[in-house]
Amino acid sequence: MKNIILDTDWGGDCDDVVAARLLANAHKSGEINFIGCVINDCRPYSVRSLDAFLLLSGIDIPIGMDFDAKDFDDDGAYQKRMVDNFKSKYAAETDAEPAVRAYRRMLATASDKVEIVAIGFTQVLADLLESEADDISPLNGMELVKEKVAHLWDMGGRWDGVNPREYNFVANARAISGSHRMCAYWPTPITFLGWEVGDSVHTGGNISEDDPLRKALIDYRCEGGRSSWDPMTALLAVVDNPEKAGYSTVSGRAFAEEGTGRCSFVEDANGPHRYVVKLHPDAWYEEQINTRLPL
Repeated sequence: MKNIILDTDWGGDCDDVVAARLLANAHKSGEINFIGCVINDCRPYSVRSLDAFLLLSGIDIPIGMDFDAKDFDDDGAYQKRMVDNFKSKYAAETDAEPAVRAYRRMLATASDKVEIVAIGFTQVLADLLESEADDISPLNGMELVKEKVAHLWDMGGRWDGVNPREYNFVANARAISGSHRMCAYWPTPITFLGWEVGDSVHTGGNISEDDPLRKALIDYRCEGGRSSWDPMTALLAVVDNPEKAGYSTVSGRAFAEEGTGRCSFVEDANGPHRYVVKLHPDAWYEEQINTRLPL
């Protein structure tokens, strides 16, 4: 069973909530071993709300936080409701471990290789590569990732040639730096699910209104469901086979331009990166995700 870490900008949008539930349910069904989360967008209720939601969804895992990442747009509409109404094992945000240290601990202590599902900004992944040996592991970040990470599944970029400025890559200087360093230096294979894949697929609107997942969508003004960038990436990682998950792939190397984050892709059959292209109508993906969401 594969180990999964979720790297999320929890609070920046509500499709992260759908992705977290999908992974929690996949863990409970024995498809994956969901071993931890890292939050790459720091908001006042991020850690406690994510932990409360995961506990409600039936799993108890550690959470790391990039405490420096306070420079993204702040909505987080559903976070306060979760903190006000449900319990968390964290008394305060600062009880969470700093993001890079949390990553190092999760990777060093994992019994087998880990796959990362990244559905937000990527500066923590880039910072992990630059981390030094410490009391957790004698390996530096690059060495640790090479030894313990099998694959990175990233919701980022836009690969249809229409617009090279995708939000996760270009939101601010922190996001731009992270996307550039990740594309340039990440040492394992990366599969990208781009903006164009998930925008027209809407999920979550079928869930009962008393489910905290549905309440989060309502708080974010997406009562009928939300674009499915993040849950599509999560399900792609769970299935671990793009064709079975409903996609063809294009192989090559992805680039995020230094200083701008503008994405581009050079095709190469032997390249370390690939992006996915939908093979089915949107309704097919909606059904695949929605059936996996109820508690």
